[in-house]
Amino acid sequence: MKHTLKRQLRRLATERRYQIVAGSAAALVLASGTGALLAHGDDAPVRRQNTAAVADLAPQLGDVAAGTQARIAAVPSVSPSAPASPSASPSAKPTSARPTTAKPDPDTTRKAAPKPPSKKVLDYTYEAQTTYYNCGPAAVRNALSAAGIERTQDELAVALGTTEMGTNSAEDTTRVLNQQVKGNPYRTRMIEGSPSAAQTDRLRADVVAAVSKGRAVVANVAGDATDTDGGWHSFPGGHYIAVVGYSDDGRTVRIADSADPSLPAYWISTVELANWMATRGYSA
Repeated sequence: MKHTLKRQLRRLATERRYQIVAGSAAALVLASGTGALLAHGDDAPVRRQNTAAVADLAPQLGDVAAGTQARIAAVPSVSPSAPASPSASPSAKPTSARPTTAKPDPDTTRKAAPKPPSKKVLDYTYEAQTTYYNCGPAAVRNALSAAGIERTQDELAVALGTTEMGTNSAEDTTRVLNQQVKGNPYRTRMIEGSPSAAQTDRLRADVVAAVSKGRAVVANVAGDATDTDGGWHSFPGGHYIAVVGYSDDGRTVRIADSADPSLPAYWISTVELANWMATRGYSA
């Protein structure tokens, strides 16, 4: 029996680590059973020897068990790994933010300029020229009156450099008009030779723009022209007139003419006026 116990212990020592504790417990149970069996025998010394052998081995088994527990504790416990949950469901569709359309700020959005009226005639005061060569000062004077500016023909003659030979060109009328009004709004448009369609369109747009803003246009004409009523106007040496209104979206214009107080104003087509200004120009 003693030899059998030793073989059991040697076998347990060679088993895997996690079986040592169980084997040690089994050896203790076996030893206890052997002691109990020997207690019923007649050989008491043999019983004492076996008991002593088991008692001697108990501390060693305890050390083995403690060492085994320590080693097991040193090994990190690994729990059965759960299947990794996917980061996103296969059926899930990526969401994208709906693009937003920026709305214009009504306080900062530039508003379109209102469309000019189809017809407009300025409120002005008429005055006939005081001398045969004073048509330039008279035209500028009549044009300024539409803006509420009153000047005498003599004052304007000095500013324009007018002499018995008349006033030189539309460049002079533009310069003096800008001296009298704020913002220097007037520009000179020269027509070299017969006016083109583009120049006629430009004249029409300039008259509408100026008159709709309260400014009269001064034109330097030469030769003959016929108004919408069939009246004939002839100035072979040149003449200055004021354009104080328009109708039909600028296709006809209203003329303030200082030459004849009996006919202070008349209507003329814009095409006729453009041809009347050939080789001359206008201030608008």
